[in-house]
Amino acid sequence: MPNTESSYSGVMARLTLSALERASRDPGCWKDPVVHRALLISGLSVLTDATRLLTKDLNDSALD
Repeated sequence: MPNTESSYSGVMARLTLSALERASRDPGCWKDPVVHRALLISGLSVLTDATRLLTKDLNDSALD
């Protein structure tokens, strides 16, 4: 079974990319502030999760 934490990050990244792809097809959707908030939240979620995973990996490798 895959790691739940990294699976969550991957899902959020795919959702963000999917939303960007849809937005590029329909420029009118950028008028909706909900689209901006959703992209910001999902993008920040991916960024913070990736930073946490990198920090964990760096700490783990420093202990070796």
